[in-house]
This record gives sequence, C-alpha cells and structure tokens, in this order.
Amino acid sequence: MQNSFDFGEAPTDEKIAPDAVILRQFAKSHADQLLIESELITAQSPYRIMTTPGGGKMSVSISNCGQCGWISDHKGYRYEHTDPLTHQPWPEIPKIYQQLASAACEKAGFPAYHVDACLLNKYEPNSRMGLHQDHDEQDLIAPIISVSLGLDAIFLFGGKNRQHPSKRYLLNHGDVVVFGGASRLNYHGIAAIKPTSSVDNFLDYRLNLTFRKVF
Repeated sequence: MQNSFDFGEAPTDEKIAPDAVILRQFAKSHADQLLIESELITAQSPYRIMTTPGGGKMSVSISNCGQCGWISDHKGYRYEHTDPLTHQPWPEIPKIYQQLASAACEKAGFPAYHVDACLLNKYEPNSRMGLHQDHDEQDLIAPIISVSLGLDAIFLFGGKNRQHPSKRYLLNHGDVVVFGGASRLNYHGIAAIKPTSSVDNFLDYRLNLTFRKVF
C-alpha cells in the first residue's frame, strides 16, 4: 500500500452545497480492501442495533473503530472509548481508512487530517436514517467523510434546520460524500434502502463508513 491513497481513475466531483461535495466513484477501486477491513473490525466489535434515547430501535446496525465510538442508548447520544458490548477498546482505524479519509478531504478542498473515529453503518433493505445533524463532536468545522459501499442509496441533504427542504442524491458503490465548514451542521439522512443495486456490486446490503474528527 502506498503512503497516499491512489484512487485510480480520475473521479468526478458534484458540489451539492457550500463546502459539500460528492466524489463519484472515489473509493471504488479499493472497495474490496475496505470491505475486508470492515469484516476484521466487526469480528472484534460486532454490528448491533442501538436504542434511541426515547426507547426506539434504530433500523441500521452499527459498529465503530478508532479512539472512540459513537453509541446511543437511554442515556443519550455520545462517544465512548470502549465498546459497551465487549468492554474492550474499539478496534484501531485501518491504515487504508485513514488514507482514504485524508485523500477525500484534500480532493474536496479541505486540508488532510487524521480522523479519530469511524462509524460502520450496515443498511439492510428497507432500513433508513432519518434527517439529523452530527453535533456530538467537539470539532464542528472539520469535514465528515461518508463512504458508500454496496447497495445504492438516496442521500438526503438539507439545511441548518429540519424544516429546510432537502435534496435527493443517488449514491452508488464507491461514492464518497464530504461536507464540513459552512455545511457541517446541515441536516442529512438516507431514504429507505431498496434491494437493488448496480451490476458492478455484489453486496446485498449497504455499508456506510463515516469518518469524523471528534476531539
């Protein structure tokens, strides 16, 4: 593996808001290795369905790697340094994940940085993620990098309040969304996943890798 992330074919950029862009096919050439690493991570910290503070069940299965992991339960949304399921530290972020996050930041116009948390969100068909803001981090300027692998998804991207209309963007296998700065606190989500996908994808679920700078 090279020191820099070699993304192969030149990707196309689709600006969706100030400081927010979709890098089409940016991660596709490394998808196999990214998926292998996800299996190693979840062998240590398995996927689980988390409970919302209000007592509901999320439809997406979640795991984490990095210095801390995002969790949700009756106590609220927060980051913890240990996995509450295994009572062990979360697995380390793989080198290729760090390289991808840094390269995507640079391609999107942000300085490369060392991420300290990565959420692994597994979407089975019909699962979804409602519109929300990511504001549990100390750094609310550094961009979030969201990598799509597997089933296609409709990405919803709105404004700074929930009432602001959201636009819909199709995300394919290998697409990467980067948003920070002026758009860091925009509401976003994923519409219900359909059990269909492009011909070049072999997964029957969607895996979303979400990199964040927490501290």
